Amino acid sequence: MTWSLDFAPLVPVWLIVILSSIAVILMALALWRRQRGTIIRSCAFAALILALLNPAVEREEREPLSSVVALVADRSQSQDLDGRREMTDQVVDALRARLEALPNLEVRTIDAGRARSDLQNDGTALFGVLSQELSDVPPDRIAGAIMVTDGQVHDIPDNTAALGFDAPLHALITGHENERDRRIVVIRAPRFGLVGKEQQVRLRMSQAGKNIDQTPARLVVRRDGEEIDSLTIPPEETVDVPVEIAHGGQNIFEFEVQALDGELTTLNNRAVITIDGVRENLRVLLVSGEPHAGERTWRNLLKSDAAVDLVHFTILRPPEKQDGTPISQLSLIAFPTRELFSVKIDEFDLIIFDRYKRRRVLPILYFDNIARYVRDGGALLVATGPDYAEAGSLYRTPLATVMPAEPSGRILEGPFLPRISALGERHPVTRGLPGSGGKTLDWSHWFRLIDTVDHQGEVVMTGPEDKPLLILDRKNKGRVALLLSDQVWLWARGYEGGGPHVELLRRLAHWLMKEPDLEEEALRASTRGHELTVERQTLGESVDPVEVTGPTGETQTLTLKQAEPGLWRATISTDDIGLYSVSDGERTALANIGPANPREFADVLSTTAALSAIAHETGGDVRRLARNGGEPTIPRIVTLNRASSYAGSGWIGLKTTDASILKGIDRLPLFIGFLGLAILLDLLSATWYREGH
Repeated sequence: MTWSLDFAPLVPVWLIVILSSIAVILMALALWRRQRGTIIRSCAFAALILALLNPAVEREEREPLSSVVALVADRSQSQDLDGRREMTDQVVDALRARLEALPNLEVRTIDAGRARSDLQNDGTALFGVLSQELSDVPPDRIAGAIMVTDGQVHDIPDNTAALGFDAPLHALITGHENERDRRIVVIRAPRFGLVGKEQQVRLRMSQAGKNIDQTPARLVVRRDGEEIDSLTIPPEETVDVPVEIAHGGQNIFEFEVQALDGELTTLNNRAVITIDGVRENLRVLLVSGEPHAGERTWRNLLKSDAAVDLVHFTILRPPEKQDGTPISQLSLIAFPTRELFSVKIDEFDLIIFDRYKRRRVLPILYFDNIARYVRDGGALLVATGPDYAEAGSLYRTPLATVMPAEPSGRILEGPFLPRISALGERHPVTRGLPGSGGKTLDWSHWFRLIDTVDHQGEVVMTGPEDKPLLILDRKNKGRVALLLSDQVWLWARGYEGGGPHVELLRRLAHWLMKEPDLEEEALRASTRGHELTVERQTLGESVDPVEVTGPTGETQTLTLKQAEPGLWRATISTDDIGLYSVSDGERTALANIGPANPREFADVLSTTAALSAIAHETGGDVRRLARNGGEPTIPRIVTLNRASSYAGSGWIGLKTTDASILKGIDRLPLFIGFLGLAILLDLLSATWYREGH
């Protein structure tokens, strides 16, 4: 409760000033002339002026407002290390109890430090959340802020003015003084690379802490989860590590340095980069055995792709034909069989035989070279016609060792709809082909199929009598595809509406060239925002649960659900940024949420240095909670009205406030009403009486 004197003039102030001035002049003149009753008249004039000013006594009833203190708990990922989270919980609970016991103090507990959902800030952000939580509090009500953190904060303001309040900031540091850590730093990494070529990744092994071994350490290099190299890397020196781009699409490279004795964590001993493999122009060799209606289909498809370098030869005339044509005119150019099938065969990414019939153009030795090319990792596509069932079949050459089926000699002719087999519905080459989604296929008929026996590999498409139409097989390191019909051109010509020939042949070629997206058995992990999606491609009818390991080392089991035939999927949400590893026991997939090398793990040693400047500028303090591995020491908390320093040995202080809220006002006028009238009449009467005597 407070008392005060207030004025509410009955006439304009300027008029009161004029009247007061006239009264002062008259009274001064009367005093100079020594006139009787001057003092009484002066009192009467003063009473009149006071009445015009309308003074009043006011009594305010106020309720004091509580001061607000922010208790900020750092929940960043680096706080999960070395028991820091448990220490934080213990200290926050104790501080909250002590603060709530202080009178007239409001405590706001803030959990902060996790990466935001937009992933724009990959470090520990405490001050932004602090400002947001205190935005509804007037600055003069803020008593201060206490942060329980490891000191690794990445949004520290440049000065105290940016804090938005004039009160002490204290930081209580978790962790221990004698921590040590080793990490791998990616300085430069390419985003793209040509398949089959090497790229250079620049790395540095950094170490921090006390009494650290400075000897070189072993660095392991993995590609898509498989170890491909290892080398020795000295500390604090930049090295260039060569990596080979093995395939198109994403090549995930992992660099892991051996652990340091007694280091804080091994989470940042590993760095991951993704390099997109780009194929240089694909070299494709197309050998057509004889002109036929479908020959141009293959040529047009391959020539339409600017990324394909096509070498195409067609056998226009069998050697046994004798019509007197000079040898020099038998072809536009000589068929370079030796260069293609002996010297440069390994330079081709794909070899296609389209209705090729053995006519002594290629010596038997060259077919043996092709079989070796496949076993060593090459790709072979054989599109057959009646030639495959005859005596000149490619199966009657050394290619039989890599062919997935033997011709029976029978040719099935008549209209039929190509169908995707039960296995083909789960195979990425034929799964979900355009026009195959309904109960009936929206494709045109074919009219010929070559019958085979002794099938190997995977039958993904069938024809009449459920006979194999398209067979895929692996031979050692290479792959073979056998298309047992020469009728695909009907789809290309739009007969009866056509069919998905472009999509089918494109997938077929990419599967032969080992594109990762078309692998039959694969485990993949991808991220979008804070969501991790795990996919399992399989030809089986069920999949086992997978184990997901997060960036902090925590694991969880994830059960996948079938999204479509052969493809199982599951998605989880997480707040942790960093590298995630997914394993089904045989395969491993990696994915990264947030930046590839987040600031959160760039430096994980607890420190008092980062927050010292701004805390001391506010009169606060930064101190460790535990020393030499002991139990945390929680300081006492005191409240001070005003002080130059709010910290001392064993205690920290908060700034109290005089802020209050007005609940009511009582006003007592002094010269209005009977009291003012009585005073004025008494003075006038006294003046009249004095002048009358």
